[in-house]
Amino acid sequence: MQYSLSYIYHVGNILNKKFHILNFQKIDSQYKSYYGFTNVTVYYSFVALTQTEASGYIKIIKLILKMITISSLTLQRGTKVLFDQASLTIFAKQKVGLVGVNGCGKSSLFALLLGKLHPDSGDVFIQTGITIAHLAQEVPNTNISALEYVMQGDAEVADLLQKIKQAEAEQDHNAISQLHNRLYEIGGYNLEARASRILNGLGFSKSEHSNAVNAFSGGWRMRLNLTQVLLSRADFLLLDEPTNYLDMDAIVWLERWLQNYSGTLLLISHDREFLDHVVEKIAYAHNQTIDLYTGNYSSFEEQRAEKLAQERSLYEKQQAKIEHLTKYVDRFRAKATKARQAQSRLKMLEKMERVTITQLDSPFSFKFAEPQNCSPPLLQFDQVDFSYDDHQVLQQVNFSLNPQDRIGVLGINGAGKSTFMKLLAGNLQPSAGSNFVNKDLKIGYFAQHQVDQLNLQESSIFHLMQLDPKIREQQARSFLGGFGFQGDMAFGKIENFSGGEKARLVLALLIWQKPNLLLLDEPTNHLDLDMREALAFALQDYSGALVLVAHDRYLLKATVDEFYLVNDKKVAKFNGDLDDYQKWILERRKQDFSDDVVQLKSKNNISTPKPKQTPTENKLLRQLETRLEKLNQEKERLAIQLNDQTIYQPENRQLLEECLQKTALIEGEIKTVEEKWLTLI
Repeated sequence: MQYSLSYIYHVGNILNKKFHILNFQKIDSQYKSYYGFTNVTVYYSFVALTQTEASGYIKIIKLILKMITISSLTLQRGTKVLFDQASLTIFAKQKVGLVGVNGCGKSSLFALLLGKLHPDSGDVFIQTGITIAHLAQEVPNTNISALEYVMQGDAEVADLLQKIKQAEAEQDHNAISQLHNRLYEIGGYNLEARASRILNGLGFSKSEHSNAVNAFSGGWRMRLNLTQVLLSRADFLLLDEPTNYLDMDAIVWLERWLQNYSGTLLLISHDREFLDHVVEKIAYAHNQTIDLYTGNYSSFEEQRAEKLAQERSLYEKQQAKIEHLTKYVDRFRAKATKARQAQSRLKMLEKMERVTITQLDSPFSFKFAEPQNCSPPLLQFDQVDFSYDDHQVLQQVNFSLNPQDRIGVLGINGAGKSTFMKLLAGNLQPSAGSNFVNKDLKIGYFAQHQVDQLNLQESSIFHLMQLDPKIREQQARSFLGGFGFQGDMAFGKIENFSGGEKARLVLALLIWQKPNLLLLDEPTNHLDLDMREALAFALQDYSGALVLVAHDRYLLKATVDEFYLVNDKKVAKFNGDLDDYQKWILERRKQDFSDDVVQLKSKNNISTPKPKQTPTENKLLRQLETRLEKLNQEKERLAIQLNDQTIYQPENRQLLEECLQKTALIEGEIKTVEEKWLTLI
């Protein structure tokens, strides 16, 4: 666990006041194991204590650092027991991923921590004085602007602004001074700039910041809820599937934000790559208990595989899966033409081979039937344009798809990926240009609207028998059982299904139709980790053509051979892998951010020095450090002015406003300069 120096001193001072026994200094690595800490920036040195006394005080320190403690928890919903004598401890500053199959109690555990549920037995301890923020699942319906709505996420700032209005009305100058000082201390004057940065990071364009909340779709309103949470300055974040409504560029941005977040995080996610990049521990909810694993999701999967291997005899099943993966590796080696992509793909397959055992514990088991042969090309676009009314989305698209092509479609939000997929599916027709479709082509198209078109009053077995009236009931039940619709569930009404269960049913119906082209547009939304694993495994064995749009990087890495990028109304082959694409996203964001800073400076008549033509990094570092020093000096000068109570007199209102505006502007520029400086050190 890593803690900031100030936090460790804070804890130490608490103990020092009580026991008068602590000195703070850096000590040698030999003390790490003795004191029970690893990878901590600063270690405690205990003076004149026996080993027994020191161990006792270490326990006190660890107790203070505990954020959440759940002991012998029993929790029941209806007749279902979710947890029975379960225990979990989360320390301050830890980032923990909470995983488990749908229905195991993950969301109920969040409700418990938020006080919405109470344990049937056991204890739940939450450190006093901490602020908790969680991702609300309710979709807001208000006509205030997106920026205003997001700024409400910082409850303390909102409260201070309200109190300032009241103090001004009462002409309480002492209260006004104190309130403005507190507002300055917590960065309240910079709130709008912080809110704008997070909105931009999560995919909102500058022009959309002023749009009314109820003008956005449900998914975008959920992004506004997430923005509120990130703006809250909470000590402890509870995030339940935050990537469900995000595309890949927003997910990459959120990853970096959470990596830099200094508080405690408990995260529910079905995105293994996201978990790998964000968390340092995995809390695995299963069999009515919770096991805590050290490491990210990949590490957890390997540890769990070892545990499963010890508990049961899996040799024959494991060998069958390894043989399958080996054949797939050999097929890929023979086909791969790009050395870099081949290397990336083979590493992915090696990783999958190591964790094969965990896949055997999955409740899902299905495969694609052999599709009908179809001569090349399956379809072809020649100079295709597409417009919605007067808005052109795609322009001069040339694209050809052959049997067994496996393509991942990349692009930022709003670039036109889903429009491109609808054109491929034939759901939309080009505005200009020509398109060819093979007469033997049979398309299986997955999109969100197909989930919405299910008959909620009917069962999953009804839908399958509608597709194929000749199918026998037992055959239908066996097929649906591979997708988790077992026993009476196959006959239950779909209105009672979760979003993930509906998505599974749509995939099952597609697979039964034996398509020779699969068009999958975000198929993993609402699917849990086990189903995502099963889908990846089945797609590897699928012999037809595949075009996939997904924010699930694991699925893309495991199933596609090449990428196309939708950008600036064009569709073109992307020469690189997903790591290259993430670099492209970050570079694009960096450029957009730089453009915003230039516009802000121009708006406020601040001259921007022209960069040198060929500056060395060392010279640029010195320039940035000099600029930072000047900015901080100016910030201190303004702080002195704001600490002077006379500035809050009515006659000095204009001066007060100027000081506040300059302070916010300088803090924004300090942030920009610091970010540039951090990229060079």
